[in-house]
Amino acid sequence: MSTSEPCLYLFGGDKVWNADEWVASDDRVRGGRSQSYLDCSESSFASFRGQLDITALGGAGFASQRSANPQSWDLSRFQGLCIKVNESDGKKYTLVLKDEVLPRQPDGREQSTLSWEYDFAGRDTEVKISWEDLKPTYRGKPIRDAKPLRLENIRRISIMMRSFFGEQEGPFKLDFQYIAAIMPSYGSELRQTSRS
Repeated sequence: MSTSEPCLYLFGGDKVWNADEWVASDDRVRGGRSQSYLDCSESSFASFRGQLDITALGGAGFASQRSANPQSWDLSRFQGLCIKVNESDGKKYTLVLKDEVLPRQPDGREQSTLSWEYDFAGRDTEVKISWEDLKPTYRGKPIRDAKPLRLENIRRISIMMRSFFGEQEGPFKLDFQYIAAIMPSYGSELRQTSRS
């Protein structure tokens, strides 16, 4: 593979999209009314779409699709990720990584763990993200002095649409061709181009 191409496809590319590898994780678990879908009917790209409702939770809201359990990746030899956008509504989306997934609570709800997030504008056709660009959060709040992301043990990858405190709501749609890990030779300009 040439250095002008992604080095390891996680979803899409030479790894055909499969809807069974993704599950919805929307604000309905907190009493909200948002809903998301990942349509993989076209093998060449996936469509993340749905409806973001901010009325039920007083201006807040989120809709997301995450990789289904159990999955894990060792990305320690890579420099970052690349998302190839096919078509978008231009709204702001968030990529989320986790290196820890705990067992569910007795009532079936998931236990919260540290997340590593990067916000990007869907209007960009290629989103390059270095590991340094990912910001640690816990239940949506920034965390200072967080332990480093364990790149050798990535347990979950998510794509999220959220309100950003009432900035956006309503229908959303983001079509993307792939999510891939990239090597330093491909991502040498990450720090200059990845921030939106």
